[in-house]
Amino acid sequence: VKMELSELVDFLQNPKKYKEFGVKMPKGVLMVGPPGVGKTLIAKAVAGEAGVPFFYQSGSSFVEIYVGMGAKRVRELFSRAKMMAPSIIFIDEIDAVGKARGEMSNVERDSTLNQLLTQMDGFEDNSGVIVIAATNKIELMDPALLRSGRFDRRIFLSLPDFKDRLK
Repeated sequence: VKMELSELVDFLQNPKKYKEFGVKMPKGVLMVGPPGVGKTLIAKAVAGEAGVPFFYQSGSSFVEIYVGMGAKRVRELFSRAKMMAPSIIFIDEIDAVGKARGEMSNVERDSTLNQLLTQMDGFEDNSGVIVIAATNKIELMDPALLRSGRFDRRIFLSLPDFKDRLK
């Protein structure tokens, strides 16, 4: 976990180095783990270590009563992050907006999810913006979010055992 996170920090601090070597960094990193393992804290620490702006959004805050408002919030969030790149967008509890679409579909949630997918696909390689998302329910996520080119990296976190807690 530390190695993957330090690679993200280095990319955010030295994007030109990666661009020169033709290395493509992931557009997204999905952190998976039970509540309380520190997913949000880790994302903030990566931004702090890299010295880049951190844009926090809860997945549930995208889902609005009025159709189109969630998609608008997604566009605005990505626009702000791109203007301040290099930066990190952190979407906590992404499963609230990224649930698999199906029979019990919700028009607003689907519209918001489609906008999120569009924004992630619209990133140029090495744009300097990395999306980090957190979930404790990866099995509920829409397969479109998990496909290659979106959340390429997955970091699985677990609660520390007794020895780790002593450290």
